Amino acid sequence: MKRIAMRSDSYREFFKAEYMMGPNCLRLLDEILECYPLQYTAENKALDLGCGTGVTSLFIARETGATVYANDLWIAKENNGRRFADWNMQEQLIPMQEDANEMHFEKEMFDAVISIDAYHYFAGKEGFFADKILPYIKRGGIALIVIPGIKKEYEGRSEELLNTWAGDDSYMFQSTDFWKRIIGSHADMEEVRTWEMSSFDLAWQEWFDTGHEFALNDQSFYEEMIKPFTNFVGIMVRKKQ
Repeated sequence: MKRIAMRSDSYREFFKAEYMMGPNCLRLLDEILECYPLQYTAENKALDLGCGTGVTSLFIARETGATVYANDLWIAKENNGRRFADWNMQEQLIPMQEDANEMHFEKEMFDAVISIDAYHYFAGKEGFFADKILPYIKRGGIALIVIPGIKKEYEGRSEELLNTWAGDDSYMFQSTDFWKRIIGSHADMEEVRTWEMSSFDLAWQEWFDTGHEFALNDQSFYEEMIKPFTNFVGIMVRKKQ
């Protein structure tokens, strides 16, 4: 069956080892923004939480129109700042380097908080979203999150099934139901939804195509472990007006 063209097809210059840090984040971002389109202007603010090399921030800025705060703890903000200047996007992309547990933004600053393939590293405990993320989202705003997970039928067996490949990180792979419980509920949350994303094969294949040494290692486990047991979990949280 012919694949429908995606907006991320026009970002192929970034499908390279120098920008990618795992399965193609632009495909995952593209898919979740198709599910929940955002139409903003530069007056609107979005937080890209765990932005890596900033390619997701670039996509968010170009495709939604928002001013994007590109935050990553592991990538120096000076490095991303230089990239943003090279892309002539320094007015719309603001590099940040803050710990998600101790962010210093103004309350209700962001129309959207978006996190692609990063949230599971710091947010796998109950109460985190309500305490650390929700306060920064404007009334009526939204959080869109994509993380690696495990298929529902294997819930509770991630360490057993994935240890050879993922090692100490195996515990991070959890089901859609698990993540809905972890996000939890709050008087200011209007809706919480979790589901299995559909860009799995494409995102992984384009990571392998980069030829990165980590990608080649992942590829050796793909048919045996990654494809049978894992997925990508989409999470949407909408804040009440």
